[in-house]
Amino acid sequence: MGDEQARHERRGPGRPRQEHVTRAVLDAVVDLVSESGMGALTMDAVAARAGVSKPAVYRRWSTKQDLVIAAAESRIGPLDVADLGDFRAELRAVLTARMEAYRQPGIDRLLAGVIGAAAEEGAVREAFGAYAARVTRETRHVLERGVARGDVRADVDVAATVTLVASSLLFRLVAEQRMPDEALVESVVELIGRAVATRP
Repeated sequence: MGDEQARHERRGPGRPRQEHVTRAVLDAVVDLVSESGMGALTMDAVAARAGVSKPAVYRRWSTKQDLVIAAAESRIGPLDVADLGDFRAELRAVLTARMEAYRQPGIDRLLAGVIGAAAEEGAVREAFGAYAARVTRETRHVLERGVARGDVRADVDVAATVTLVASSLLFRLVAEQRMPDEALVESVVELIGRAVATRP
C-alpha cells in the first residue's frame, strides 16, 4: 500500500471532514459568544478558534448573520414530538425539550446575539423569520394536531399561540436572565391549556 493510499484511508471520504469543519466552526461561534459576547464574533476569530481557514468558513456561510443563525440552529433547532394523544402532554414535551436546550452553557448569550443581530441595520429579516419558523414548526404542528383531534378549539389563533409558547421560555432566559425550569414549563402548559383547550 502506497503512502498516498494510506493517507486517504486514514482520512476517509470528504464528507466526514466537511462535517467536522462545520461542527468545529459552529462550536467556535457558540464558545466565542458565550465567553465574550457578539462583539468578539468575527470571521477571523471564528476561523482561528475552529482551527480552519477563513475561506473554509466563507464557503459555508457568506455572512456573519448566516453563521450566527446556523450556530443557533445547531443548538436550538427543529423538534419532532410524537402524537401522544393529548395536547397538553405534547406541549409539555415541546417546552421541556426547549428548556433543556436553553440550559446549555452559553445559549443565553447566543440567543440574545441572534435577537440583536436581527435588529441590526442591513439584517436580512427573512433569514431570521425563516429560522423562527423552523424552530416553532413543531408547536404549530402540535396545535394543529390538537384541533384535528378535538382537544384544541377550532377557532384558536395558532400563530398568536405559537408566539406565546416560544416567547415564554426565551424571555425568561434572555430578558430576565434566569434559567427556565420545570415550574415555568408547567405554568405555561397550564395557562396555554386553559386558553386553547376544548376541555378544562
